[in-house]
Amino acid sequence: MSRVFAYCRVSTTDQTTENQLHEIASAGFSVVTQRIVQETVSGSMPTAERSGFCKLLDKLEAGDVLVVTKLDRLGRNAMDVRATVEALSGMGVRVHCLALGGVDLTSAAGKMTMGVIAAVAEFERDLLVERTQAGLARAKAEGKALGRPSTLGHPQIAEVAQRLAAGESVAAVARAMKTSRQTIMRARDSSGA
Repeated sequence: MSRVFAYCRVSTTDQTTENQLHEIASAGFSVVTQRIVQETVSGSMPTAERSGFCKLLDKLEAGDVLVVTKLDRLGRNAMDVRATVEALSGMGVRVHCLALGGVDLTSAAGKMTMGVIAAVAEFERDLLVERTQAGLARAKAEGKALGRPSTLGHPQIAEVAQRLAAGESVAAVARAMKTSRQTIMRARDSSGA
């Protein structure tokens, strides 16, 4: 008989996993307390770096079932979620996601669902890149300065050029002006020193 495990995750300490546990029980899954893993960690952290999830992996065996309420409990990055589900499938563990109708993500229908989710995630990423590039192009066309503001003003850049021309090293100028060597090298390059 298959053992059933539950993985419940929240992002902040002021949240609780009670609703997730209730949803799992309401869906008909009976999970003993020792097989419930609850942790507070950001969904953006890969599952391989989560201490609770790593402990869960040590307990899981072929034939076991892992239940999550929503796919985002495993992660926000579709590629990480997909890799996690594939790794679990490779171990012989079935993954059930209640929000997707309780589908076993390791089954043929589940793999198709994961493929669609991955395609949508890639599409959203591509749209974000396109919007970002369009916004940068518009700002550049409007003459707006892009990037981080310079830490040194024109008088300070002139001082950098003067000090370097006098033979001071980049490191010495950086210490004297309480900034990084990289900032001094950028000032040197922009002033033509």
